[in-house]
Amino acid sequence: MDSHADHAVRRYFGIFAALLVLLVITVGAAYVHLGAANIVVALVIAVVKASLVAWVFMHLRSSTPIVILFALGGVFWLVILILLTAADFLAR
Repeated sequence: MDSHADHAVRRYFGIFAALLVLLVITVGAAYVHLGAANIVVALVIAVVKASLVAWVFMHLRSSTPIVILFALGGVFWLVILILLTAADFLAR
């Protein structure tokens, strides 16, 4: 293998290791009683994991700005849908 392929494989295994560490942190945080902060901690960890997957495995880091803009647009739309659902749930 050439140097570039070795570097790519090493990067993928590094991200995989980071995702495994975040998984262990997520499971550990589930056993710690933080009250309402448990949800916030779990969501922050989930956002970090999703960002790593999108940035590296979906190749957003090497994409054109328009592709990144559309990916962020999808995230923005998801936030809108979650907020509307939460508003409906809280209004009942």
